[in-house]
Amino acid sequence: MSSEPIASAPVLDDEDRARADWYALLARLYYQGPDAGVLGLIAKAGAAISLAADSPFAAAWKTLAAASSTADPAAVQQEYDDLFVGTGKADVSLYATYYLAETGREKILVGLRTELAAMGLSRKQISGEPEDHIAGLFDVMRHLVQRGSADAALQDQRRFFSRFVEQFYAAFCAAVAESGRAEFYARVAALTHAFLDVEKEAMKMI
Repeated sequence: MSSEPIASAPVLDDEDRARADWYALLARLYYQGPDAGVLGLIAKAGAAISLAADSPFAAAWKTLAAASSTADPAAVQQEYDDLFVGTGKADVSLYATYYLAETGREKILVGLRTELAAMGLSRKQISGEPEDHIAGLFDVMRHLVQRGSADAALQDQRRFFSRFVEQFYAAFCAAVAESGRAEFYARVAALTHAFLDVEKEAMKMI
């Protein structure tokens, strides 16, 4: 996604900076399979970060970090292709509108484009993916979090999350978990679900 330049970037607190980073990581993992560098960063960060041991989010993150430490990049890329690209129809769709409605996808896309335009965002011209690609939606959330915690910015986060993320993520994560092709990405989906569960509860406070 691209946006209009911001005169002065807001100062983010540690929590919002971390939230933006989580969205960026998820966007990267769903845009394409992780290379050796990304896997190494996940493994290193997972070993260093301190999270509440009894939280589902912490457990999912530690499991993904452990898997990343031993994963073969070529095998993970092949898994990504088998799951999300495939030959003909993909095993699991990466497009949110697939989970939002069985029909009327174009109407939802129009609403999404209108919402993005109202927030000064648009798809990068070099991207051939529709706006409802899951990586793109997570990148929008990253951008909105980076706009800071002023009331208007928080309302944009809440509205976008409620309309275009909250409605699809559980079904998407379940589809990945239930696929017989998912190993590494079953762990990515578990982290996605746990993180967005936390976000969903946080949005209720806005």
